[in-house]
Amino acid sequence: MTSSTSAAPEASGPGRAGAAPPIPLPPPPLKGAQLILGTLALSLATFMNVLDSSIANVAIPAISGDVGVSPSQGTWVITSFGVANAISVPLTGWLTQRFGAVRLFTMSVLLFVLTSWLCGFASSLEMLVFFRVLQGLVAGPMIPLSQTLLLASYPPAMAGTALALWGVTTLVAPVVGPLLGGWITDNISWPWIFYINVPVGLLSAIMTWSIYRSRETPTRKLPIDTVGLSLLVLWVGALQLMLDKGKELDWFASNEIIAFAVIAVVAFAVFVVWELTDAHPVVDLRLFRRRNFAAGSIALSIAYGLFFGNVVLLPLWLQQWLGYTSTTAGMALAPVGIFAIVLTPLVGRKVGSWDPRKMATGAFIVFALVLWMRSRFTVETDFSHILIPTLIQGAAMAFFFIPLTTITLSGLTPDRIPAAAGLSNFVRITAGAMGTSIATTLWENRAAMHHAHLTELLVQGQGTFAITVKQLEAAGMSAEQAYAQINRLIDQQAFTRAADDIFLASSFLFLSLIILIWFTKRPAHHAGGADAAAGAH
Repeated sequence: MTSSTSAAPEASGPGRAGAAPPIPLPPPPLKGAQLILGTLALSLATFMNVLDSSIANVAIPAISGDVGVSPSQGTWVITSFGVANAISVPLTGWLTQRFGAVRLFTMSVLLFVLTSWLCGFASSLEMLVFFRVLQGLVAGPMIPLSQTLLLASYPPAMAGTALALWGVTTLVAPVVGPLLGGWITDNISWPWIFYINVPVGLLSAIMTWSIYRSRETPTRKLPIDTVGLSLLVLWVGALQLMLDKGKELDWFASNEIIAFAVIAVVAFAVFVVWELTDAHPVVDLRLFRRRNFAAGSIALSIAYGLFFGNVVLLPLWLQQWLGYTSTTAGMALAPVGIFAIVLTPLVGRKVGSWDPRKMATGAFIVFALVLWMRSRFTVETDFSHILIPTLIQGAAMAFFFIPLTTITLSGLTPDRIPAAAGLSNFVRITAGAMGTSIATTLWENRAAMHHAHLTELLVQGQGTFAITVKQLEAAGMSAEQAYAQINRLIDQQAFTRAADDIFLASSFLFLSLIILIWFTKRPAHHAGGADAAAGAH
């Protein structure tokens, strides 16, 4: 993650009185209790970070109701965090060399605690989204640095073991997130999904600082690409605002949406030109000249956007139209981690000897199967049939991240891997946030179309419609209540069919992505795949 400083005593670090001299060699691996506690401290921070990206999924209807917005607007709570997180990830390398890995990691955890606390206090959607943006910005360095510090804590021969432990942590969090988020939302209140980060984060920060402060990495002053960073924030922010607000403002019938689109396109074009010509780019776009990096990162990002969009859509459908509580929706999502946790250590060991292209192809086929099974859901589908595809999906997750990241980072020299991992993570996380916006927008649009189709044959006062109204009135409803009940039933069918459409389209897209995987070359055989796994989450 960091570039080592020169061995000279006055390397371009702080160089002032009281500054610690640069460390010429990396510190030795940790042992015994310190190794266990260090692993625990870093895993807690990673767990908290990954948990926060999934715990809010099942709480969106509750949050939306409390702050007085629609559930589709409530998804901004998820997308704002993802976009801000993606923007800050490429800065990790520069910040690490400026402040040191231990200091930056501890600072990020403490700021994450503070912003989590502020999220819980938010009284409006605008406040909550603002604090979630701050939370995403400070969270950027946490996951890459947890990997960096963890690998430095273990002997090189145990790098695979260290990453397997780290990988299991990142897979447990998505399992616990929906369950914990659902239980807290139903039994306490949604702000507590953010408040629980406070004790966990403080414990992680205290343990990390006490164990790792004597193992700080060398620092030096480097120029930062402020123009590139500003353009990055501008085009990503404008594009996300366009996607989030488009469905409210009737897309390009709105001057505001047109303005966002123009800003996004122009800023992106200038950003690409600037980054390709700047001496110290914030994002090294030259990496896309490499076939494996380009095809691998694009396949990984589109697949992650499809995966994350569907992960957000499923609990929204369950809670809004099938009457699930936050807890039961969480239970329907939780089994995704069972096979993922069991199979990830195997994937970590075999990714160097098996062809990762075949592993990723298998994962995409399973994802396509899972989404096809979901496209058969109806309003009568029971809990067990909703659970089965979720359980199977865990196997696809295990064979998804590490093989594709191995392909993406293969053939790169060690000094380019941090920049490549940062760029692939930026594209992936951005795609995840955009996938959420696109999925929820398409869901509402398709539901409106299905609603129109379902009602076009209904004539007030005639046929089945008249009979149903009379039956409901006989049950004690007024005419207005009867009409509202019928409309609710039609909406239930329309939104279910719309969800099925998105599941089916996503299934075919996963199958089409297999073609992209086979544009890559098979990576050379390697033992541990540590560098590749380091970019996998």
